[in-house]
Amino acid sequence: MSSAADPRFDVDLFVIGGGSGGVRAARIAATHGARVMVAEEYRMGGTCVIRGCVPKKLMVYASQFHEHFEDAAGFGWTVGETSFDWPRFIAAKDREITRLEGIYGTNLTKAGVEIVAQRATVAGPNAVTLADGRTITAKYILIATGGRPSVDESLPGREHTISSNEVFHLPEQPKRIVIAGGGYIAVEFAGVFAGLGSEVTLVYRGDKVLRGFDEDVRDHLMAEYAKKGIRLVMGEVFSSIEKGADGLTVSFRNGHAPVVADQVLMAIGRKPNTAGLGLEAAGVKLGKAGEVLVDADSRTSVPSIYAVGDVTDRVNLTPVAIREGHAFADTVFGGKAWTADHQLIPTAVFSEPEIGTVGLSEAEALATGCALDVYKATFRPMKHTISGRDTRMLMKLLVDGETDRVLGVHVCGPDAGEMIQLAGIAVKMGATKADFDSTMAVHPTAAEELVTMRTPSHRHPKAPKAA
Repeated sequence: MSSAADPRFDVDLFVIGGGSGGVRAARIAATHGARVMVAEEYRMGGTCVIRGCVPKKLMVYASQFHEHFEDAAGFGWTVGETSFDWPRFIAAKDREITRLEGIYGTNLTKAGVEIVAQRATVAGPNAVTLADGRTITAKYILIATGGRPSVDESLPGREHTISSNEVFHLPEQPKRIVIAGGGYIAVEFAGVFAGLGSEVTLVYRGDKVLRGFDEDVRDHLMAEYAKKGIRLVMGEVFSSIEKGADGLTVSFRNGHAPVVADQVLMAIGRKPNTAGLGLEAAGVKLGKAGEVLVDADSRTSVPSIYAVGDVTDRVNLTPVAIREGHAFADTVFGGKAWTADHQLIPTAVFSEPEIGTVGLSEAEALATGCALDVYKATFRPMKHTISGRDTRMLMKLLVDGETDRVLGVHVCGPDAGEMIQLAGIAVKMGATKADFDSTMAVHPTAAEELVTMRTPSHRHPKAPKAA
């Protein structure tokens, strides 16, 4: 499609939302010659950079040092008295986030994109209204407003809780914290605060955390969290939260004894950030959760309006939003039509230990009806044979018993995220178990287990066809 400026409009593209997906789309569209404006009402960089993946990963790093200090003794080191300074760390984290925010803005400006630091709403198929009252016309509008924390409006005492937004800006580290939820955010912050020395209680309505992940991975992480002293309360939900002299008292619906904490983090999910954007009035169809409904090209029910990232509630991961934004810009403004592939997406959970996974879980693989070979290994990482830490690593391969194709790779242990990025390439290319077997091992590493597992731990026969 031509990127030539259309004199009927103020800009060729107006992007609402300065997060990862919107910024990528804006920058690529501008490199194709489009006139682009981006409106961001908070801080450039979006959830991932400002109050998500990046600051979270910095917190994960901070939380790991206490075990590093303890492990050092097994290797002959004597480590003196240690302590953690929460305000000092938060200040360092904030400086890094500010630096990254500046880079996002600089890159957009260098590409010729105009940044509008205020809220924008959709005023029609080809118009947006800014908070200062101006109306900007655009040939295309891209919605990239991401998501926001879900809130249980019916919970008595919900005003005493914090979300994944506020957790990054607490004035002091809570000595006791209760976390509600069983997904990425809840699990990751449970590991972070436990590592920093807080007393952690993780509450989830299901029987295991990380719904949708491989069952062995879920079981393995819960066992490791129990070893770390994290109190796991499964099959429970809050009934009320009361503030008293000793802190916040959390009560439960299904009979678990109340728990007293200094902070209560609600990490019960996120929902598309579409409220008050004027989308429905402009004719854009939304789903039940408020998500923007789009086709494979990220186009909404209004031909001139597109949407990418978490606001569409497809696959809510930062790299996915970036790919969707890039594909949109290339297709609409660069004459290079392509779509983001949502299959076989590698992902990591920065729990402690870390999780990396790509492809199907064992349950998902069995649901395809194929014969399935399962290769599984659990072992103590080499480092801890000397440190003495009671921890285990899990590696698992799922292989189609007829085609030999690797259907899933699951790792739980140190550097799992790094491993799964590389394993994801092989799985995406359709690698077989024979391909893994013929690859030389890198020794001594934990990752070599991925290419040295020779005998299935068990086999599932092909499911019989329905009569």
